[in-house]
Amino acid sequence: MYEGPVQDLIDELGKLPGVGPKSAQRIAFHLLQVEPPDIDRLQAALQKVRDGVQFCVSCGTVADGELCRICADPRRDRTMICVVEEPKDVQAIERTREFRGRYHVLGGALDPLSGVGPDQLRIRELLTRIGNQDDGVDVSEVIIATDPNTEGEATATYLVRMLRDFPGLTVTRLASGLPMGGDLEFADELTLGRALSGRRTL
Repeated sequence: MYEGPVQDLIDELGKLPGVGPKSAQRIAFHLLQVEPPDIDRLQAALQKVRDGVQFCVSCGTVADGELCRICADPRRDRTMICVVEEPKDVQAIERTREFRGRYHVLGGALDPLSGVGPDQLRIRELLTRIGNQDDGVDVSEVIIATDPNTEGEATATYLVRMLRDFPGLTVTRLASGLPMGGDLEFADELTLGRALSGRRTL
């Protein structure tokens, strides 16, 4: 245990995902050695994240304005929506260059043990988006791209139940190639690309 602000910094850094106690300590002591302008830039970046980050009103991913660049792009296929858990998953799929439709970010996955139910996710917004047409165009396919773990599979099963009553709507799920129990963001481009092109109807 260190004294005062250093320990406070280590404690706060240790709360970040993927940062253990030793990593938090290393980062804290690195920050003690850098020049004040570097600290100021880090502080300013954190301030901008806290005060300036918006979420797309259509798909729910991180955006600079009201719409993200994908939803604002008229070249994207409006008949296809790929449903993902988090904004980071949008970038993972974009890296494959296999998908030219639009996205819908749920904001997580169903996890009753942690108190995350359907009302805590953006499922209602997805149903409204499909029912009201996406920008005046009928959505013909929804690709469910939740993580291939217990929570992701439960979310996919729930979505299939909710979407099966929409007439003319095809619901697909990412195909094999993704490891069970893994996270979408850690899949390499080739594996994720094959999973997208080989998706199956549920």
